[in-house]
Amino acid sequence: MRRRLWLMIGWLFMSIGIIGIALPVVPTVPFLLVAAWAFARSSPVLKQRILDHPTYGPPVRAWQERGAVGRVAKIWAISAMTAGVALSWWVGMPDWVVAVQGAICASVAIFLITRPCA
Repeated sequence: MRRRLWLMIGWLFMSIGIIGIALPVVPTVPFLLVAAWAFARSSPVLKQRILDHPTYGPPVRAWQERGAVGRVAKIWAISAMTAGVALSWWVGMPDWVVAVQGAICASVAIFLITRPCA
């Protein structure tokens, strides 16, 4: 039963990651990280397929082995978060919403900056 649950979680996040390939605002690698984590508990073969993928395998392996995030990925993520907070402010969201969003995004940005570069 547990194996089946982990397998379902893996396929769910793998599906979202695949959608992220086509939609530029949906990140792919974070969803593949969760899928690989779930597949490690349910299907080592599927986990290995993610790790062996020529495009998406290296960033997943870098995260799993060293907690590393690529420099370009860091720049894109922080830029997107900054743009999202700026857009919220520009469209007139309540100040408290923008402040909470900014605090969360700043925390994530600090976390990303402190990760080693892949």
